Amino acid sequence: MFDVGFWELTIIALVALIVIGPERLPKVARTAGLWLGRGRRFIANVKADIDREIKAEELKEIIEKQATLANPVHEIVEETRSDLDEIKQEASKQVKEGQEALEDQPNSDSKTSQ
Repeated sequence: MFDVGFWELTIIALVALIVIGPERLPKVARTAGLWLGRGRRFIANVKADIDREIKAEELKEIIEKQATLANPVHEIVEETRSDLDEIKQEASKQVKEGQEALEDQPNSDSKTSQ
């Protein structure tokens, strides 16, 4: 953030010593340290929250993408199911026709034998 070197910090400390005085300087330094620590923690929390939101958004996008990819599979399954239902109906129809033909066949044999 700021490019503050050793000499700049030394000058700031000397000016603070002169302006504030040696008696109140430790208390002011402690208070400044506490506020600086709170500020750093606040910034770290904000960064963590932003990272969590970004990750959550990425996960939502991945889930939506997977849902769109799974949709064709669902369509294929439904299409296959309907095809199998048609085959089942056709097979049932053929079985019924075969049964009717078998039932009619003995009747026609008994009629011819009489």
